[in-house]
Amino acid sequence: MSDAAALPGQPRGVVASGPATVRAVNVLAPNPSAMTLDGTNTWLLSEPGSDLAVVVDPGPLDEGHLSGVVATAERLGKRVALTLLTHGHPDHAEGAGRFAELTRTPVRALDPALRLGDEGLGAGEVVTVGGLELRVVATPGHTSDSLSFHLPADGAVLTGDTVLGRGTTMVAHPDGRLGEYLDSLRRLRSLTVDDGVRTVLPGHGPVLEDAQGALEFYLAHRAARLAQVEAAVAAGCRMSAEVVARVYADVDRSLWPAAELSVRAQLEYLREHGGS
Repeated sequence: MSDAAALPGQPRGVVASGPATVRAVNVLAPNPSAMTLDGTNTWLLSEPGSDLAVVVDPGPLDEGHLSGVVATAERLGKRVALTLLTHGHPDHAEGAGRFAELTRTPVRALDPALRLGDEGLGAGEVVTVGGLELRVVATPGHTSDSLSFHLPADGAVLTGDTVLGRGTTMVAHPDGRLGEYLDSLRRLRSLTVDDGVRTVLPGHGPVLEDAQGALEFYLAHRAARLAQVEAAVAAGCRMSAEVVARVYADVDRSLWPAAELSVRAQLEYLREHGGS
């Protein structure tokens, strides 16, 4: 058994529905897989004493899960007033339309195609509901529309797929771009240095207690992978599949298609920045 305190970001361990911070409650979606880990974390956020709540990432189009999110809010004496999306991948956003019907709430997202209502989301915007304050942080890279949400009162940040609670995420080429992803990781790390962020509330996997450690690990991991990809190209690998077989040989083959997307993003980054 691994010592969670020794792992990057100090993950809490078992992923389960329930309170994560003073203002954040997780409702775990029943969609576990190699890509989604334990399933999608749907976050229910509310200010103590308020009867209003915000939901981040309703998750897949699963009636039981969506109804369960509503039921969780009701048990806590809350009414869902707003739905936010970290990005548009189906495991986070597919259920948003149905959830909007159940709660009669608008859906706000960076991508206009995902919105239900007149308002979108932009970097630096502050969203307030029932006294709860969320600051919108642009974190493109995994996808072009990826956002994170800084919850200053809890010293926490909701990262969607930009930072996971276990393992690392992919850069979903061609929509995702490695340069933007590295900038996003640095932006999130600055929140841990300058804004008191200690906790990562990820889109998948356990809560991370050491946000700065997690971000530093992600940045170091990306640098190491990029060096491995550059070395593979120098050794004669030309196709992305060849690079995957060489660089990701220790990774479960079921994850190689996702790894190939990241490799394509890394190859593009090297071309743009004068690498091999």
